[in-house]
Amino acid sequence: MTLTPAEADKILADHFAPWVLALGLTVQEAGDRYAVLRLPWSDDLARDGGGLSGQALMAAADTATVIAVSAARGGYGPMTTVQQSTSFQRPVVGADVLIRVRVTKLGRRMAFADVTMTPEGAEEPAATASTVYALLD
Repeated sequence: MTLTPAEADKILADHFAPWVLALGLTVQEAGDRYAVLRLPWSDDLARDGGGLSGQALMAAADTATVIAVSAARGGYGPMTTVQQSTSFQRPVVGADVLIRVRVTKLGRRMAFADVTMTPEGAEEPAATASTVYALLD
């Protein structure tokens, strides 16, 4: 069972802090072992020089992983980030970012995922991440 984008958006609304919701993330797709979220461009998330801040990208990757793991599990369950490693490859300026998460291993107690963050319309990612989550129920 997978989640619809509306069900996944409800997970965002019900389980994340106001500052995470302020990022404006929306779920574009959610499948068996993946999710795609959109991080809309905002001048409020830009740093000196006009590029999107790394902190915003890292928070978006972390949040999107929760949605992908929830989709893989057929619904939300408590989980916590154990590890996230992010590599920044190029700046994002003035573009929404599509965050694609693929769950690479879903166990009873742990989940692993790869994340690609690509500015809309670009071919090359701006950043990638690998994440590990502990499943708490």
